[in-house]
Amino acid sequence: MAQGVTASRAAAPPRRRRRRRLDPVLLAFLVPAAVLYLWFVLWPTLQAFQYSLTDWDGLSASFGWVGPDNYEKLATGDSVFRKAFGNSLKFMLTVVIGQTVLSLALAVALLRSTRISIFLRALFFFPTVLSSVSVAFIWSFVYDPTFGLANRLLAVVGLGSWQQPWLGDQDMAIYYLAIVQIWFHAGQLMVVYIAGLQQIPQDLYDAAALDGAGRWQKFRFVTFPLLQPSTVIVVAYTTIQSFKAFDLIIASTGGGPNHATEILATLIYTTAFRNFEMGYAAAQSVIFMVLIAAITILQRKAVSLASGGSDR
Repeated sequence: MAQGVTASRAAAPPRRRRRRRLDPVLLAFLVPAAVLYLWFVLWPTLQAFQYSLTDWDGLSASFGWVGPDNYEKLATGDSVFRKAFGNSLKFMLTVVIGQTVLSLALAVALLRSTRISIFLRALFFFPTVLSSVSVAFIWSFVYDPTFGLANRLLAVVGLGSWQQPWLGDQDMAIYYLAIVQIWFHAGQLMVVYIAGLQQIPQDLYDAAALDGAGRWQKFRFVTFPLLQPSTVIVVAYTTIQSFKAFDLIIASTGGGPNHATEILATLIYTTAFRNFEMGYAAAQSVIFMVLIAAITILQRKAVSLASGGSDR
């Protein structure tokens, strides 16, 4: 009898999986978000591509089509754009590496919830609540070559010969501003790493200790691999911050001296709203979007490979 039931089940045709039909009411909830996305994101993006092929000045009711001339000029004839492009990469790499390392070091050092650790967490987090313009003004006084705190400290410790023009140094000014950005947000990302560290089970450290692992080996083989999700958040957020450092640079150096601290965000603003070359600024913004997309893809692949996963 059991064999007959089994045979009848085997002979029966497989049931078709019923396709779940989406409730029209649920689809209706997506309409407001879709409309807002199309109107405020997709449509302006398409317009940027459109205006990048024109000579529109941003004020006139008409414009002329110039085709790929704006892109050709960016690639071959605009030295300021190439400098801003390079400065954006220098600034981004310095901030991502420095801010990630510093925030992780602070998180590891202040993981225990003692009174001193809690006080130091609040102290390091405090700069995050300040505005970017306030931070720019504070560090402009710190970097002042005549009466700034940086040069005075060097003189106090006997390193007066090391005094610098700081933001007046065309070769190093972009890196000094990157230090400001790192100081500004390291405490904020420290909190992300502390949350990640608190999720690691203590049993793993105990097992590593039984195997004879030292402090560095515990960090390398236990802590760091399990902090990959936190690292993804920190790196992605830091990258976005570095590309949005417009107000910090405008308020501190304005892109000078001689475009030494000019990044793509400040250059696009200057081209569009000071030089009134909206079509050319649109072409610059398109290149900026392509750069951000390429860096995002590379970061995703790098983090995936570092965690031992697939890069798909």
